[in-house]
Amino acid sequence: MATDKELNDFLKSVDRRAFKRTAYLVRDDDGALDIVQDAMIKLAEKYFDRPAAELPLLFQRILSNATMDWFRRKKVRTAVMQNMSDFESNDPDSDFDLMQMLEGQEGALGALSAADEVSRVQILQAIEAEVAELPERQREAFLLRYWEELDVAETAIVMGCSEGSVKTHCSRASHSLAKSLKAKGITL
Repeated sequence: MATDKELNDFLKSVDRRAFKRTAYLVRDDDGALDIVQDAMIKLAEKYFDRPAAELPLLFQRILSNATMDWFRRKKVRTAVMQNMSDFESNDPDSDFDLMQMLEGQEGALGALSAADEVSRVQILQAIEAEVAELPERQREAFLLRYWEELDVAETAIVMGCSEGSVKTHCSRASHSLAKSLKAKGITL
């Protein structure tokens, strides 16, 4: 079993080499520092009861695994999350519409069948008709909040009412729409 001093001396002796090695691998100094620190912490927490002679090999294995985990997380992060600036064009006069771009991608990935497209259009028409049937203030609050994506305070200013009224109108509109659409067999 390694003593605290042996563990500390070992970690001090490998920290620079481990950082350089990891920095060369991941090409990111901050990421490399995080990886090395995580590996050191894991060694100290999980393997403190091992003999000092086993620490170098254990640490190298932990560091390798931590590096591979970092690459996996990075791959997932870049696959799932894309920087919004990646979508913008260099032309300052262009109007970028994320929803339009995503609709184009969705259609390209797996085009809907004709029946699915007709069904989708019918559902959208039914929703639009139900929104049109809402009382004026509910419809206005609903569209400002969920279509124009204004927050409660901004909607209250536009409608000239209190934030509580906006919340009430939106709640009533949402419940009314859900009830009428459910009666038509449409669940969202």
